[in-house]
Amino acid sequence: MKKRFVVIVLDGFGMQAMADAATARPGDEVSTTLGSILHDYPDLKLPNLEKLGLMNAYGAESAQMKFSPKAVFGKSELMHFGADTFMGHQEIMGSFPKKPLVQPFQMKVDEIKAHLEETGHKVVVRSNGGLRYLLVDDYCTVGDNIDADLGMAYNCTAPLDYMSFEKELEIGRRVREIATVNRVIPFGGTGNTIEDVLAAEETRQDTFIGIHAVKSKSYEQGYECRHLGYGVDEKVQAPTILTTHGVPVSLFGKVADIVANDGGKVVSCVDTAEVLDLTIEEIKKMEYGFICTNVQETDLAGHSQDSGWYKKLLEISDEKIGTILTLLNDDDILVVMADHGNDPNIGHNRHTRENVPLLIKKKGVEGVDIGLRKTLSDVGASVCDYFGVPATQNGTSFIGDLNK
Repeated sequence: MKKRFVVIVLDGFGMQAMADAATARPGDEVSTTLGSILHDYPDLKLPNLEKLGLMNAYGAESAQMKFSPKAVFGKSELMHFGADTFMGHQEIMGSFPKKPLVQPFQMKVDEIKAHLEETGHKVVVRSNGGLRYLLVDDYCTVGDNIDADLGMAYNCTAPLDYMSFEKELEIGRRVREIATVNRVIPFGGTGNTIEDVLAAEETRQDTFIGIHAVKSKSYEQGYECRHLGYGVDEKVQAPTILTTHGVPVSLFGKVADIVANDGGKVVSCVDTAEVLDLTIEEIKKMEYGFICTNVQETDLAGHSQDSGWYKKLLEISDEKIGTILTLLNDDDILVVMADHGNDPNIGHNRHTRENVPLLIKKKGVEGVDIGLRKTLSDVGASVCDYFGVPATQNGTSFIGDLNK
């Protein structure tokens, strides 16, 4: 018996500002990613998303797209703080979001050093102008991420010819146990040395110190990376729960880089047509299991403030989703959704805090509004409910709404 649950995440494809946007992210209260694209391209036609209930979820019709009376649809708020792809996907998979803190590494360096030493690691303190970072087990630096928003993440950087990524990841997990910033990011590559890593040391604003990722030569070959989010426990997320209970899981696109799926299949890919073609091939091959795909380029179009590019990517996605619809059998479920907004016309290139669509297809189920969900985790909870495995940490299944 074929039984698949497929989730397509159109990254950054929000509907309209969340109710708390004015206080949670001032300026985002006017955001509407879909609305901005329709404003610029009122004749936009996405027939498959329209059929799935895109305009029902949006709450208004456009010149070319109307409400679909047979659609099964809803929309979801974001429970995580802000509007973040990484935390959005952790939430989708069933994690209960914790609010991270913005903290320079200097505020936690002593506590992290003590914890690493207590767990058997050799730790040397390195300093520059009074700012300190750590060298752990001779080959892994721990300090601020100076390549992104400062104070939001700590990096663990190691030359992987001299320290295995598994050992570096264990160090990163120890740092994660103490750190309260958004992410701890262990990464490294082959072909470089610890001298290359240390030579990439830089400071920012007399407050932050870390390793410049590109200058460390970590990206040049053999690159490996894992993002460890605050409050994220992979054991309570859908992919780990499913694979532990024998249900195959395949992740495609950016979700493969940011969600743990040690017992399943992960394929990184950015190009929209390619990542959806990979998804189509997987559906054809998979008899039973869970597939999640992230379409990243829609988010990149939002960051580029390019509604024309966004429109083209939506048209490609819609065509491929049409193919996916032809491959579904009576027991399959398809969900098309987003993880946050990224309004190309709002006047900045950051994510926007928006409600996102939940467009659902299950043969034999028609005309159901599952309402405004409080968390993206309802998707992960529904996946686990569908396969009859233990529940995720967070979320409420909507499977019952489909069986009424």
